[in-house]
Amino acid sequence: MRALIKRDPAEGFEFDENCPIDEPVGDECQIKVTAVSVCGSDINLWKWNDVARTIASLPFIPGHEAVGIVVKCGPEATHKIRQRVAVENHFYCENCCMCDAGRGDICNKMKQYGHGKGTTQGGCSELSNVSSKYLYPINSSITDEQACLIEPMGVAHNILERIDIVGQDLLVIGCGPVGLLAIACARGMGAKKIYAADVIADKLELAEKMGADRVIDVTKEDLHETIMKATNGEGIPRICEISGHAPTLSKCLKYMRKGGKLGLVGLPKSAVTFEDPLPDLIFKSLEIHSVHGRKIFHTWEECEKLIESGKVQPEMTVSHRVPLSDFKTAYDALLSGKACKIIMDPQN
Repeated sequence: MRALIKRDPAEGFEFDENCPIDEPVGDECQIKVTAVSVCGSDINLWKWNDVARTIASLPFIPGHEAVGIVVKCGPEATHKIRQRVAVENHFYCENCCMCDAGRGDICNKMKQYGHGKGTTQGGCSELSNVSSKYLYPINSSITDEQACLIEPMGVAHNILERIDIVGQDLLVIGCGPVGLLAIACARGMGAKKIYAADVIADKLELAEKMGADRVIDVTKEDLHETIMKATNGEGIPRICEISGHAPTLSKCLKYMRKGGKLGLVGLPKSAVTFEDPLPDLIFKSLEIHSVHGRKIFHTWEECEKLIESGKVQPEMTVSHRVPLSDFKTAYDALLSGKACKIIMDPQN
């Protein structure tokens, strides 16, 4: 089969037209991958930097956001041939305290699809073998592209549930793909007024199209002053921080309302400090939440419903659609910073 693969600790991926794949065993299903989405975190895997050396193991096929159709089954598989499925890439162990508590999403011994952790398999391939328990069955009429995007959309949905945005004003900081999906989900889930902040005008334009009531270009407006003015000095009750910009995260507590809830999704690359922890944090009685991935499979189910109902159109985030054989175009776009979500077709 054709597949991208990373065998060596060097920049880039290799396009292998004759990559071998085993027959599915045990409860594995072999899926024909119909769509795979490129994630911003794949930049690390492409460059093979320090982050990649921490989160991945060689060799592996990249692509952790994937959807396909079952074409072969191992003897213990729980899905049937022709079933459409999406891959939950957090491979939980079922034998740790977190799995015992029903939190396979943050399993203590987690392996990961598309990263060489516990499997060499990934979605950037014509075929892929995945245990049945990590496959979410798609039974609605949503498209393969939409189903593929449930993975990043699920991260947004998960944090929004954690901070309880129904009927609440919300500020989303960072309008990359997950931020945009957070805006769309928040609108579909029943948030009140949605503010969106970023430094790039094109992202803010798309944020408005996806449901933001007020966009804030922080290169032109002071975020603190704008939020306090818009809320009559009370502050915002809910913030979803997705930019990962440490200085912005450090300051955001100042414009949070007392009793507010802060959701963390972005990945800060430097220390986060709070200058005035007593008035900005302790005396405000704030809640701070974080997520890693999706609740299995609750988040998938809720996201599929939002898409099927038409309340969320995740495909609005897609800026590039390319065949897998043209993967260099996809990664050039990703590395340039000009891409939003990129969908590749592994069958072409």
